[in-house]
This record gives sequence, structure tokens and C-alpha cells, in this order.
Amino acid sequence: MTLSRNGTGTLSSKDTQARNDSLDRNGTPDRDGTPAVADFRPHRVVVLALDGVLPFELGIPHRIFGRPKDARRRPLYEVVTCSIRPPGPVETDADFTIQVGHGPEALATADTVIVPASYELGPVFEEGVLTDELAAALAHIRPGTRLASICTGVYVLAAAGYLDGRPATTHWANADRFQRLFPKIELNADVLYVDDGDVLTSAGVASGIDLCLHMVRRDHGTAVANDVARRTVVPPHRNGGQAQYIQRPFPEPQLATTATARAWALGRLQEPLQLRDMAEQESMSVRTFTRRFREEVGVSPGQWLTQQRVERARHLLESTDLSVDQVARDAGFGTAQSMRQHLQTALGVTPTSYRRTFRATAPVH
Repeated sequence: MTLSRNGTGTLSSKDTQARNDSLDRNGTPDRDGTPAVADFRPHRVVVLALDGVLPFELGIPHRIFGRPKDARRRPLYEVVTCSIRPPGPVETDADFTIQVGHGPEALATADTVIVPASYELGPVFEEGVLTDELAAALAHIRPGTRLASICTGVYVLAAAGYLDGRPATTHWANADRFQRLFPKIELNADVLYVDDGDVLTSAGVASGIDLCLHMVRRDHGTAVANDVARRTVVPPHRNGGQAQYIQRPFPEPQLATTATARAWALGRLQEPLQLRDMAEQESMSVRTFTRRFREEVGVSPGQWLTQQRVERARHLLESTDLSVDQVARDAGFGTAQSMRQHLQTALGVTPTSYRRTFRATAPVH
């Protein structure tokens, strides 16, 4: 059985800005940028616990979204767990069950629905089709709800039809099967997660942390996401993708590292760096350096440099009063127009819009 969802699709930059401006739909903000007390409602994240759910993946949304608070120490998110059946026990992939306090009706109350990995998806995993029970549960989801999956949870979104014609990712070990079952989906097995606006998917296991931190960053800015990452003792942003973890049949022995070149480049982002300059830091040819860089990081040196410059620009826009032109120079984009294009591509917003949305946001300790 396949579901269709009216009103969904890739968010345009206008849609993304509207979502960023509203943050988590909590009403008119006060002067300090936080919603008025009477209008405040935390963004509700509903986690769907299926039979055979992996406990680690199930716990990720609770750990990440359960931390952020606004300036008045009010939780920015409310996280609940539900089942496709009435409240009761759900078998996990481990040697214990969990008691779930909400049935599928909770999906109708969600601003975001997250489907963690399960190893007991049955026909969803084997044939790419939903069971009637699962389809009935997913039918509670309101149009416009943000959807996300961790690892094999993407099979549920795919079988429901939410991903047709859209980009997605899953654990690299399941990539071939996924592509065979869902040829209409644009699979990218080399990344840690894919953000397609209102539908987000992550690769295997710990990449669910990357995805959830990304959603916090998208909702409330880098400072809040970084604070959650510090408290969770994980990096706020991992560069590259899962290509660096994929098993290769004949890995080269004693593969040289590109870490020295990356550290060298990070200290010079404002300069017009050349690929040959980075290669020289490792005493390699450009060709060898490019190949080994991609093997280690998962993206090309040029893509990595752009990622680092975008992150630096975000930090400066949030934490300083530098002009857009100054931020562009300090981040290494050279001109405001170049930075605007890169931020529009990476974030769906202009530098001015990003600063207006996130400048006043700060983590609460």
C-alpha cells in the first residue's frame, strides 16, 4: 500500500525562509526574539517506534531535541514516542521491550515525525510495500508535517510514497537493495544525510545524530546546535559523507593522511586557496591528493572548502556585527554576491535573512 501526501514537495527558498522566520510556529515573538508566553508551544517531535526498532537510533531524537531551551529556559521541542498500535509494549532489536505511551493518533499532533531504524520491517524491506497496519498509522500524519528517517527508517518513507522523485540516502550497505526497490528515488549513498526541505533522510546509525543536529541548526541556528553537540560530546558537524566508511575491496596500505592540508587550509579560509597549494602540504601530486582526500573525507577538496567557508560565514553572521561584505571576505568568498549564491545553495536563504533569523539566538546553560 502506498500513501500520497497533498501539499508536500521541495521547499523553495521562500518557503525555507518562512519556516526559519517562524522558527517552530510558536506565535508572535517578544522583543528578545522569543515567543510570547501565552502563544508559546514547543515544536512537537513524534518518534515512531516500530517492532524491531534499534534502541540506539530510537534514543537519538530524545537526546538531541530534548536539550535546547530558549532564553526563558522553556524547552524548544517536545519529544514523544508512539507505536502503530494502541499504547503498550514494543519489541526492540535488543533483549528488552519498551513501553510506549502513545498510539498512532499521536502522529496527527506532530510538527516533525521521525522514523528510526528497525530490522523487522517485513514487506517494507523485502518488497517495498507497507502493511495495512502501518499505512493506517501513517495516514494520521498531517500534510506539511516535516518527515525524517534514520538508517532503514527511510524504507518506510519510501514505501509510503513520500520520497518519489526526491533525493534520499540510507545506510551504504542497503543502498543497492533500496535502489532496486525504489527506482523513482534519487539515492545518494555517499552522504551522511539529505535535507530536501520537508523530508530529511540519514545514513546509518550515528548519522542520525548528524541529521538531528542539522535540524536543530536549521530551526534555531548554529549556536544552539553547537551547544547541544557539546553537551552530547559529539562534533557539531562532521565533514564529508559515509563514503569514507564504505568497505573497499583493496584499500591501499598505509594510506597517507590529508589532515595536515586540511588544518593548513582552515587557518587560511580568507585567502584564495589553490588545490596545488593544499597538495604541496602533503608532498603529493594534485591527482594523488584529490583521490586520497575524497577517500578520507568523502567529498572533493573544493566541496570541502566551500563547506568550511559556509560554516565560517554562518558563525560570523550569527556572532558578529561585521557587514555582509566583510563576512564574505573573512569567510573566503571574496564578494558578497559569491557568498550569497553559496548560502542560497547550501541553506536556501540570503546572508541578510540568515542573520535576521539567527542573530539573537543563543544557547541556554
